[in-house]
Amino acid sequence: MRVVIAGSSGLIGTSLVAHLRAAGHEVLRLVRRAPAAPDERGWDPPAGRIDDGTFDGVDGVINLAGAGIADRPWSGARKQLLRDSRNVPTEVLATAVADHGVAALLNASGINYYGDTGTRVVDETAPPGAGFLAEVCRDWEAATAPASDAGARVVLLRSAAVLSPGGGLLGRLRPLFSLMLGGRIGSGEQAFPWISLDDEVGAIRFLLEHPDVSGPVNLAGPEPATNAEFTEALAAVLRRPAPFTAPAFALRAVLGQMADEMVLTGPVAVPAVLLKHGYQFRHRSVREALAAALER
Repeated sequence: MRVVIAGSSGLIGTSLVAHLRAAGHEVLRLVRRAPAAPDERGWDPPAGRIDDGTFDGVDGVINLAGAGIADRPWSGARKQLLRDSRNVPTEVLATAVADHGVAALLNASGINYYGDTGTRVVDETAPPGAGFLAEVCRDWEAATAPASDAGARVVLLRSAAVLSPGGGLLGRLRPLFSLMLGGRIGSGEQAFPWISLDDEVGAIRFLLEHPDVSGPVNLAGPEPATNAEFTEALAAVLRRPAPFTAPAFALRAVLGQMADEMVLTGPVAVPAVLLKHGYQFRHRSVREALAAALER
């Protein structure tokens, strides 16, 4: 297949490009500068511009574009950037998919679509939850409407925290745990939705190659974990104790609203669609995922 990817330079995008090419797919990467390689195509989302010919013969578009949710505190300006960096590129790509008759759009979203579900397990049929991140995900997904209205197959990739050896969450936590400064957050009983990098890119390829799948898909490990279980597994894999607890009030003082929506609460989300359609997870438990990421 000939595939266009937006957001190809990030943690997930870099691995996905390599994974798809190894599987025999042709990948074109959208870049926000002058193209400097044969596989690059220029685009400017705020201006609604994409290089002519980008979608010639293209079978699918994968959109992973968006500013980092946890990169910095959520000021009013930062919140607007988080929205705009997702909604604007998605609208541009969805319109291009519609205009050029591309068969499929796989669009990133987040597992925080469901908000805080407490101990209630949710699958893809659950409604959106409350909170800023849930609103971001809801509007992000709604921006794909031009593609679905034109008859394209739209898959909404509701990703959990991706466990990768090359950065992301583990890149921040590993030094703390290595210095024996790690520990659970708050009560530790809150849900910690996760997925290994191998399964993140593997599931995206699976969804690209299975035209019978559309709509929301939870990209999350099949065995949900709590924050305490994640902490215990990470400490065990790194062979370090994790004696400390980060109290909720301290996290709120430092992170503000981000603490309540990203680390002190979470959805217990299961990948019902992937399991129904036969996707075989490489890492079924958070311990397996952490071992794969950190014991290389």
